[in-house]
This record gives sequence, structure tokens and C-alpha cells, in this order.
Amino acid sequence: MSFKLAEYIEPDFKEKRFVNAPDATLVRAPHAKAAPKGFHATSIFPEYFKINGRWHLAEDSRMDAVPVWDGEKINVVEFRNIKAGDMVVVGRTEDASQGIYVHDRCFRRDEEEVRNTFAFRQARSRETSFTQDYKELTELLRYEKENGGYVVWVLGPACSFDTEARRVMGEIIAQGYCQALLAGNALATHDLEGGYLGTALGCDIVNQKQHFMGHYNHLDTINAINTYESIPAFIENEGIKDGIIYNCVKNNVPFVLNGSIRDDGPLPEVFEDNYVGQDTIRSHIRKATTVIGMATVLHTIAAGNMTPTYRVMKDGTIRPIYFYMVDTSEFAANKLGDRGSLAAKGIVTNVQDFMRNISRGLGL
Repeated sequence: MSFKLAEYIEPDFKEKRFVNAPDATLVRAPHAKAAPKGFHATSIFPEYFKINGRWHLAEDSRMDAVPVWDGEKINVVEFRNIKAGDMVVVGRTEDASQGIYVHDRCFRRDEEEVRNTFAFRQARSRETSFTQDYKELTELLRYEKENGGYVVWVLGPACSFDTEARRVMGEIIAQGYCQALLAGNALATHDLEGGYLGTALGCDIVNQKQHFMGHYNHLDTINAINTYESIPAFIENEGIKDGIIYNCVKNNVPFVLNGSIRDDGPLPEVFEDNYVGQDTIRSHIRKATTVIGMATVLHTIAAGNMTPTYRVMKDGTIRPIYFYMVDTSEFAANKLGDRGSLAAKGIVTNVQDFMRNISRGLGL
């Protein structure tokens, strides 16, 4: 395999700017859910904070959160998780001058991208050639499987609308290329509708023909699952034999379903409390080494907001986190960059074609 992780470049803390930098300022949070004025907000990059003369890396970070010193290490917490009296880092420079350093050029790759003052085809669009992206992604997935990586897939309902896309995603889960799945009520509903009635929103997942009164099918599926009181019980009692959620249940791969104001039902496993759902998503993003979002802008942005560019491994090494966004819309595929996930790579295509390419590359 030719895939190689990018090498992390440690800051040289012997440089004068680091040696002469003051300690970061710590101010107590005035009350729960509120930071002191001038608080520092974290980014997607590795950030170091000088406390008692020593630089500390925030090992478990995310964007738009708050660094809190617990006496031993920096914890990065959401505003809603700030406690009164927490020692919050204050300061908004990022160059070490306030004891805060944002390390944005932190990975060395074998081939640095050539940048010209003027050049064609620089955007990620329908005209982009994605052949190399598929090659790199399949090599990455093999690497993650062989080296204990944690691949998180974020799926929209369109991933279950086509029988081949649904099959390939099921195989990805079964073959160990998925360690957690994040989605909403709709993905699980339509995937299980496919296993139960052979449709997604009443449309046949094989030949795409409408079933008579098919608009009831997803509601009948939700009703049947709620009658059994759980997805696993429904799968067992109704003899479901394939699909995305089926393979999660069969292979003990955790799936996180978060609710929406638009949901029908919802299914028993759907988190109806948004913040409980968000905490559950982050529990998986905290372990993620690769994140792949497909055909769901909002869920992918939600995951992206929790995903830094780096992961501190158990042995203390630091590696990159890879992030992909797959969508038919150039706007959607590139939107994560506008929302701060600057390292996300967009692939502009439909789910079915994406899955066929991944299937070919992985031999599924």
C-alpha cells in the first residue's frame, strides 16, 4: 500500500517567541454557561497554551469552543458545559504573544501542492477529476482498517434510495471500514423501509417504480418499528436480512440518530434532545481519524464543527484527521470550508456513483 500519513511538525518551543511569551491569562467563568469577557475560542487546528511556564496542547479540541484549565491539562468545552468558576483562557491573539499559539501549518506531506499566481480548475466542481481522490480514499480506508483507525460515516437518506448504494454501504460496515454511523431519523427509516418493503419513500429501490399507495410505506415502517419498541427487535422479528442499519446491528457498529423538527415518528433510537444527541456525536468524533459525509449538508456540518484537523493517539503521536464531503451540489460539497472546516475535501457526485467507485476500489 502506498498510503502514508502526513507527518506532524512539532512547534520549536525553544524559539524566542515561545520562550519569551507570557503565561496565558486565566479568568474564572462568572457563572454556568458563560465565559469571561475576552475568552479565547478554539479552531480546528492544534492549539498550545502556556501555563506555569510550560506549553500545553489541547489534545481533544473542536472549533467554537472554550479552553478551560483544570489544573493539569486544557479541556475544550462547549459553552453549555462551562461551569461557574472554571478557569477559562482569555486572549484572542494566536501568535504566542498572549501565551496562546495556533499551529495551523502542522503537517508535512510528501508532495506539497504547487500553487501558481494564475491557474485553471482550482475549485472543487463538477469539472474536477476525482479519480485520484477515489484512489487516495480507498487507500486511506484500507490503512484505517489495518491500523486501528476510527472511520465515522455521516449519511443522508439518499444513501438508502438505491439498492446498490445501500448494498455497498452495508458491506463497508460489515467489512470493518466503518466504526460509527451518524444520521437522522430519515436515513434509518428509509433504509429499514428498503429491507421491510423494498422501497424508499414508496419508490422501489431496484427499478425506481412507485408502489401503489407507497406514500404509506415509510409510515408503516416507523409504526412497525415502534410497535416492536426498538430497531434490533424489528430487524429480528421481521426477518430483515440486509441494509445499512441491519449491518450496524449485526456487526455491533454504533449508530447515532438525531431528531429534526421535520421528523415523522420518530424511531425509538432517535435522540429527541438535541444536546444529548450532540454529546453522543462528539463521543464518536473524539475518536475519529477519518470522517466521510454523504448527501447531508446539516449533519455533515454538525460533525465538521466538532472535528479538528488532528488526533492525539494513545501513544502520544499526533496524526491528521481526514474529512470528505460527498454531494451532488458544488455548494454543498464546498460549504464546510465556509463554516470553518478548512481541511474538508469535497467530491461532487451522486451517492450511487460514489458508492460504485468505492466498491470497485475496495473490491466489495
